[in-house]
Amino acid sequence: MNKKELKKWWKKFWFFVWKDDSPKGWLVSIIFLFIVIKLIFFPLLSLLTGTALPLAIVESCSMYHDGNLISNQNEWWESHSDKYSKFPHMEEGDFSEFIFKNGFNKGDILFILGAKPEKLEVGDVIIFQTQKATPIIHRIIEIYDLEGERVFSTIGDNNNGQLSSEKNIKENQIIGKAVFKPAPYLGWIKLIFFEPLRSESEKGFCEEN
Repeated sequence: MNKKELKKWWKKFWFFVWKDDSPKGWLVSIIFLFIVIKLIFFPLLSLLTGTALPLAIVESCSMYHDGNLISNQNEWWESHSDKYSKFPHMEEGDFSEFIFKNGFNKGDILFILGAKPEKLEVGDVIIFQTQKATPIIHRIIEIYDLEGERVFSTIGDNNNGQLSSEKNIKENQIIGKAVFKPAPYLGWIKLIFFEPLRSESEKGFCEEN
């Protein structure tokens, strides 16, 4: 293919992707965008962030605070402080300094960075793998050493207690650390298709426990 033929082909392809409003044109556009996102955007983003999951959709209400973005921190702490009483670094003054102090909501998209275990601190929100297919995104409430390795313990802000799978999180389970929320609610575009498959207790919008 010479330069002239290549230029002609590119114009035709560009027309199909961006300007053709026919069903065929829409199909080509969708396939093209899927390839770019799947094979270029996400691999590049993973390389830059140091984690295999640079963007994570929140699929549960375990980190929800009543009121969400306008949650009252003092009122929330009063209703949840008892579960943190046995953890020395989880007092009200400490919690108000933590990232995501107002939690986050089902359907939010979080930006994740790779995290070195030795750099993680109590109050950080980490995403980690368990035996379940979907990773968990919860807040660190305790860190301790076990045979020369850092072990982490987490809890969901909106959960009444810890899951058995989050009491002894090993370094190799950690996928990364959540650092900010670039797209509140946008993850519902994907979640809406899975809602009918969820149990009744997991369906719908969030409420405070």
